[in-house]
Amino acid sequence: MENENLEPVQSLRLIESMINTARNRFSDNGHLYLLWGWVVLICSVVHFASIQWNLFEHPEWIWGLTWLALLYQTVYLVRQKKKIRVSTYTDDLLKAIWMVFAGCGLLLGIVVGRLGDWNTMYPLILMLYGVPTILSGTVLRFKPLVLGGIICWMLCIISVFLPLRYNLLMVSLAVIAAWIIPGYLMKQKFAKENRS
Repeated sequence: MENENLEPVQSLRLIESMINTARNRFSDNGHLYLLWGWVVLICSVVHFASIQWNLFEHPEWIWGLTWLALLYQTVYLVRQKKKIRVSTYTDDLLKAIWMVFAGCGLLLGIVVGRLGDWNTMYPLILMLYGVPTILSGTVLRFKPLVLGGIICWMLCIISVFLPLRYNLLMVSLAVIAAWIIPGYLMKQKFAKENRS
């Protein structure tokens, strides 16, 4: 933009345009909530069923799907970044929240893998799922995410009282509440906002 003095009305229009752009982009992010929600749901249910009915020798291998989801997400975000002209403070904050979540998830995997205390893994994952979900919902002022994060924390408490394999079902419920339902609500909101 050239250095020029904007009239007050022009300034307000520019601000309104930037807010609407950010709002539409936030709604579009429902895609990644759905991606991860469905991938984690499928992995946790298949892992549980494999343990319950002894279907596979290595039921944990199903989680390899998350690497494919990560690859897809990377390509998707690179393509989205090319389309975006303005990066907002909200975008940067959300990116930081989810990067911290990914870092904490990686550290959790290393610590639990090294110490071998698998009974604590799923409750800690459920606690961890709640954090970025609540923060994202707060930043975006999107209550379904906040509620989904709170449900993750409630499931974390419940999971401490369950046998290890049933914690996989708690993870399934968590991603339905925290990512799948809010993801569809975001998608619906995005479609509604972009009809006109």
